[in-house]
Amino acid sequence: LKENKVLRTVPLLAACLPQDKCKVKIGRRFSEERDSELSTVCRKSGTLILYPGAEAANLEEFILDSPVYPSTIIIIDGTWSQAKDIFYKNSLFRHPKQVQLKTSISSQYVIRMQPTNRCLSTLECAAVALSILEKNNYIQETLLRPLQALCSFQLQHGAQIRLSKEHLLKNGLYPKPMPKNKRKLRKMELLMNSVKI
Repeated sequence: LKENKVLRTVPLLAACLPQDKCKVKIGRRFSEERDSELSTVCRKSGTLILYPGAEAANLEEFILDSPVYPSTIIIIDGTWSQAKDIFYKNSLFRHPKQVQLKTSISSQYVIRMQPTNRCLSTLECAAVALSILEKNNYIQETLLRPLQALCSFQLQHGAQIRLSKEHLLKNGLYPKPMPKNKRKLRKMELLMNSVKI
């Protein structure tokens, strides 16, 4: 989705996986009429969609109880607000079982600011999810190597480590004025108090 952003991690993911195992769809709106292939995938019992929320089952717990072992996982790429928009405005994404990651790892994508330390890039989410599904931690290590190399290279050439918005707010280091919009201000307050948003 973030095709105009240099910081997106999907190209790294696509380069690391076999072509027939990783399909990238670019867009914000998907429908049964316009995308029959995606529609078919969404309706299969072995398809999951990785998107956190109250309705989401934890992936590790879900696969223990699932009668059909998952064969496909849909991961939405975009900023947090774009991903939310894509998830809620595409009825196709109501069909797969919604799952989330229960992980305490911090993002290694240190050259991009995340809302919190626990927010992961698309590549990191895919690496963790595939390691869980395949029961193989080596997958996570292998998929994250290019991201680590990218960050190391960027830091050696002038990029700065970007602390999370949560960290900056909690430590009085956030460089921008607080928003006047009440909804945005409330989100900032939740971040400062470590409430999951």
